[in-house]
Amino acid sequence: MKVIQIQDNWSIDNLTLTERPDPEPGPGQVLLRMKAASLNYRDLVVPRRGYGRLTGELPLIPISDGVGEVVALGEGVRRVKVGDRVCPTFLQSWMSGEATMERLTGSLGGPLDGVMAEYMVLSEQGVVKVPAHLTDEQAATLPCAALTAWSAIVTEGRVKAGDKVLVQGTGGVSLFALQFAKLQGAHVIVTSSRDEKVQRALDLGADEGINYVSTPEWGKAAKALAGGDGVDHIIEVGGTETLPQSLRAIRAGGTISLIGVLSGLNMNASLGPIVTRQVRLQGISCGNRDGFEAMVRAIGQHAVQPVVDRVFAFEDLRPALDYLARSGHFGKICIRH
Repeated sequence: MKVIQIQDNWSIDNLTLTERPDPEPGPGQVLLRMKAASLNYRDLVVPRRGYGRLTGELPLIPISDGVGEVVALGEGVRRVKVGDRVCPTFLQSWMSGEATMERLTGSLGGPLDGVMAEYMVLSEQGVVKVPAHLTDEQAATLPCAALTAWSAIVTEGRVKAGDKVLVQGTGGVSLFALQFAKLQGAHVIVTSSRDEKVQRALDLGADEGINYVSTPEWGKAAKALAGGDGVDHIIEVGGTETLPQSLRAIRAGGTISLIGVLSGLNMNASLGPIVTRQVRLQGISCGNRDGFEAMVRAIGQHAVQPVVDRVFAFEDLRPALDYLARSGHFGKICIRH
């Protein structure tokens, strides 16, 4: 089978199209013919071994998120059947319950081989059936980006009707957060660096938009738009540079879901407002299979359409990653197998 792997040294320049033997499912396992993949920011970090020993060992097949068709079953498989279209779960050991270190390891695309292969063998426990209305590319966006947003808005955030939610940016997680917050009946404010992206977010259902380039003090502006004490919930994807503005926007007792570190890893904010205003900082690391299945039911029930920016061919993984790194996309970047 064809695969793309990081061959013999950690570098994005070392992505190699090669072949591996076709895998076969053992007891309790399923064989998937992969149909599509989608990219996340972590896929830029893995080739640099950015997660240290947790990144895994070489050679490594990269990319975490994808969708495939079940083409063969190992002995004893009951959860799926041949012909089902399924997504591999990002965290193969986290089926339910709270996060633990054991459950947070074993992620696809590093340290485990990822989805840039013609075929994959996985435990039947590590796959989830996807809604029929989604294209392969749309379905491939679900394991990380969609589930992270679902965990932030629904599982951990418990956003309810009438809440004011601020979503930073228009990448995959952010747009899913916008869509899920609207399903919950929330009022959503979106920030972006470009007016045209703000308008596209408004067209997608956002209630308010702020250009954070023309309005550098967007935290104050968001608080004014929210009225009263401020925003109830913030999807924080920036990190170092954006957290101080998020703290200006959040209400007393509000929640900031810490998801991304696009502007840096270090905390560059005063702890005073967090303590004195009882702000909740909630780290979000994707989610478990139970959450995935709940999210899939909601997506199917409401016919949610994931936003796909652009689709690349399997052999064009490197150009796709370069496109991701330029941060000009709106929604998800996908790969067609």
